[in-house]
Amino acid sequence: MNPTVGIAVILTVLQAAHCQMVKDLSACLLGQSLRVDCRYENKTSNPLTYEFSITKDNRKHVIHSTMSVSENIYRSRANVTMHKNLLCLYLQSFTTSDEGVYMCELKAASDYTSNQKKNITVIKDKLEKCAGFSLLIQNTSWLLLLLLSLPLLQAVDFVSL
Repeated sequence: MNPTVGIAVILTVLQAAHCQMVKDLSACLLGQSLRVDCRYENKTSNPLTYEFSITKDNRKHVIHSTMSVSENIYRSRANVTMHKNLLCLYLQSFTTSDEGVYMCELKAASDYTSNQKKNITVIKDKLEKCAGFSLLIQNTSWLLLLLLSLPLLQAVDFVSL
């Protein structure tokens, strides 16, 4: 086999094998609930599995997962929503006892690379309130439409004068 062809095949396989990547992890307060947003890039249509966990007192606790079993203390308080390239963990009745290092871990089926992970330290007194604007940004088509329509709205106001 030609060495150039061999290198091209290896690069193609490596690129295809790396199917997802956690891009950003953020946390905010939504009323009395904690919301942890895990944004990712998925380069495949293979099913995606996830795990949200917390490390506190040097011990990992699974909050919500499709990879393993969630701990009893979180099962009734936690739920996850998935929309496009965003996983949102909602932890109800968030208190200081829920503070710690939160982790989002992703794995795509048939992805031969290691799981993708990102951590964020969550301290209740340092959390921002979830802004309504961040919900709008999740669906960027609405934001884009709004920005594109501003010149039209200004033109209508000018004509009516």
